[in-house]
Amino acid sequence: MTAHGTSETQTKVVVIGGGYSGTLAANRLRRRPGLHITLVNPRPRFVERIRLHQFVAGTHEATADYDTLLGDGIELVVDTATRIDTADRRIELASGTTLDYDYVIYAVGSTTALPTSVPGAAEFGYSVAELESAQQLRSALADLHPAAPVTVVGGGLTGVETAAELAEQGRRVTLIGGGQLVPTFSGPGRRSVVKALRRLGVTLMAADVVTEVRRDAVVLADGAVRPSAVTIWATGFGVPALAAASGLRTDDMGRLLTDETLTSVDDERIVAAGDCASPSGAPLRMCCATASQIGPQAADTVLSRIGGDIPARFDYAYAGACISLGRRAGIVQLARKDDAAVNVYLGGRMGARLKEAVCKGTLWSLRRAARKPEFAIAFKGGPRPTEPVPLPRAAV
Repeated sequence: MTAHGTSETQTKVVVIGGGYSGTLAANRLRRRPGLHITLVNPRPRFVERIRLHQFVAGTHEATADYDTLLGDGIELVVDTATRIDTADRRIELASGTTLDYDYVIYAVGSTTALPTSVPGAAEFGYSVAELESAQQLRSALADLHPAAPVTVVGGGLTGVETAAELAEQGRRVTLIGGGQLVPTFSGPGRRSVVKALRRLGVTLMAADVVTEVRRDAVVLADGAVRPSAVTIWATGFGVPALAAASGLRTDDMGRLLTDETLTSVDDERIVAAGDCASPSGAPLRMCCATASQIGPQAADTVLSRIGGDIPARFDYAYAGACISLGRRAGIVQLARKDDAAVNVYLGGRMGARLKEAVCKGTLWSLRRAARKPEFAIAFKGGPRPTEPVPLPRAAV
């Protein structure tokens, strides 16, 4: 990674967001010599979001140096984009400075979404969705007696991984699922997860729903009050409001609406990738597997437009999902290309080794792309709408 000057004749591409998708996109752009590539990210180090539950438990630091992840010629700007001025092709930054652009890759990712509809969740709940919120949670746990009750709200992959990691460290953990644990897994896969959590001593309340969070308790839908010294809210994500603040059309969650080439429906010079993209109003699962496949293809769309070519429709597929259950167990749930789980999974220590291999392999792929811009991993054949999904009209 090196900073460099800009000539008036260079095509300027700004990648907003230095997560999995944005980092891969920035590296992929280097396939075309002579571009001025800038990556804007609010942090000076890359965050391994798939390890933040480990960061909270103190079993991994979950960050990496961008010097090892970005190829030569990519300029890293540590700042936050606050608005995209599409008329003047300028990005406004929180520091007060601006960046001119010819093309933007919009890869701002996803954020914490503590619900205002649940009293006390935003005030007293902690999140593991971002590094800063995970740091707050880690500090809170450090000040907590080991026997104090900890509640994890959310039965999805993040909630299960967080509950297991903390329980293995000796914490007294209750997991409240809100309906069903790991609902995207197969029946056999779910049963294996339940057994593993019980072995770790996690109290499971899969069907219960939290209706209020207090400083020292959670209130359930049936009125029951359970003590909770720390409550971790691990259900639901949001996205940054940058697209909406810039006058670009978004879906109900705030993801940038694009066509099937990942190009904004409002501006062909803006291309989206990762959790913040909503192609044809039919977004993919918000996860590392999606970001890793879509990031390079977003870069390819930009490169096609620069070269005067017609961009290709994006392609993708899934093979499954994996979760860690502490450091000694894990589950790899196999799935069809459309992400539908099949009744096959790998668990136990083998599952843990495979999950760890995926985490290490993700960083390896970023470093590989930094050295060889043509490198990309993508599957094909995932379903997409046969006809464009009607998109909402811009608000007046």
